[in-house]
Amino acid sequence: MTRVISLVSGIIFGIGLVISEMINPEKVLGFLNLFGNWDPSLAFVMIGALVVSSPLFHLIKNKEKPICEVSFNIPNNKEINKKLVLGSAIFGAGWGLGGLCPGPAISSIALINYYSITFVISMFVGFYIVRLFESTTQAR
Repeated sequence: MTRVISLVSGIIFGIGLVISEMINPEKVLGFLNLFGNWDPSLAFVMIGALVVSSPLFHLIKNKEKPICEVSFNIPNNKEINKKLVLGSAIFGAGWGLGGLCPGPAISSIALINYYSITFVISMFVGFYIVRLFESTTQAR
């Protein structure tokens, strides 16, 4: 049941990304361009997401356990370290340069957008390089 709910949630999320045009790099870059020709429309997407998710989050967080799981899986690590800061900077630079982040990039593959396909392949290569780097540093 958890996988079915995850699949349906992912499909709804993907449809929302398409409708809001977050899969369009030009739209995202227009939103990020605060000092140029700024496009505020994605701010309304974010506000809409908060209006829907915030009340539900507060209802669910007081429950003993999730509906389809044994317990909540909430990370308790709040440490800000070099790895987090560097990863955030690289993510932000990639988002600002490419106009896509992982969710919208994966959603836009369905439209057979070669730019998005290249982005997602590069993203997975980056994941592999990080794992390779971590395994070599842990072996030392």
